[in-house]
Amino acid sequence: MHDKKLEWLSWDWFSPEQLRNFHWDNQFFLLFIPAIPLLFLIRWLFYFTLREKFDVALPKTEIRRWNFIQLLRLIPISMQILCIVFALLALARPQSVNERIDQFSEGINILLVMDVSESMQLEDLRPNRLEAAREVAKKFVMGRNNDRIGIVLFAGDAYSLSPLTNDHELVYEYLSDINFNMIENSGTAIGSAIGVGINRLNESFSGSKIMILLSDGENTSGLLDPTTAAKLAYAYNIKIYTIGIGKEGDVAFGRDSTGKTQTVKSHLDEALLRKIAEVTKGDYYRALNNSTLNEVFITINKLEKGKIKESRYKDTSDYYQIYLSWAIVSFLFWMLLKNTFLNNFLED
Repeated sequence: MHDKKLEWLSWDWFSPEQLRNFHWDNQFFLLFIPAIPLLFLIRWLFYFTLREKFDVALPKTEIRRWNFIQLLRLIPISMQILCIVFALLALARPQSVNERIDQFSEGINILLVMDVSESMQLEDLRPNRLEAAREVAKKFVMGRNNDRIGIVLFAGDAYSLSPLTNDHELVYEYLSDINFNMIENSGTAIGSAIGVGINRLNESFSGSKIMILLSDGENTSGLLDPTTAAKLAYAYNIKIYTIGIGKEGDVAFGRDSTGKTQTVKSHLDEALLRKIAEVTKGDYYRALNNSTLNEVFITINKLEKGKIKESRYKDTSDYYQIYLSWAIVSFLFWMLLKNTFLNNFLED
């Protein structure tokens, strides 16, 4: 404790490195320091110019030569200069500032709503529509570090495969296990899928909420109208990105007994998917092949970024007391010289 009280006596407080390391809260006062010697020089010139002089003739041998004792005359004025310099340093508020910045991302709640109806077996995407969508979705999931992600599957019915979770490895595994046998009823229940998605997303009370709905057909099943479901989603501040996957018309689907490629008719209700995206303030995309499907997910990944929040913490220590103490000591020493016989000796 004793050493702590006397640490202000260290000469290290005046080292150039220490002075550079300080943050000066009131730098304006530092500008006066270079002017101090000039002001004292002007004062000295006025003093010697205006004081009365007497012409006295002395023999050359009587004229005192310069000696070291004459330097003592500079002590009082040096104490004055130091006192002012130290006071200005104290007024400039030297500080050491340790700043810590914490950044964190507010994640987004993302629900992948995927069509697993029979038409997703068509092979205009390789190896088929579902597997192509599944692989792209897995890459998308692993790139969303701070988001909560869930999965809803639909065909003739819709159900939740995975709740919203930050465990992306688990979501990855769920995606790997998706197949065409997970829903018995045939058809495409887009409205029901949106309804199940709304229920899942409403389990979260923080962050943005979005659905990525991927389908290759038209609404043929379910009791909930897709447009009505979209309006309900919008009421809950849920944005829906819709992706129409695959080509229309004759699309390859397996081979017959002779090895010849078979084709089936494929029809996509683009107008419905556009409407769903429009109602919920999302976007509609068309993916005709593996490449464009991958680009769609890249685009959505760029559009939906979590908000970066930043917290700054400053630990500030003041050191003006050090220089104020030196200013007081200099002032007291100057007063001692000024008000004792030493002052008369030094002025002669």
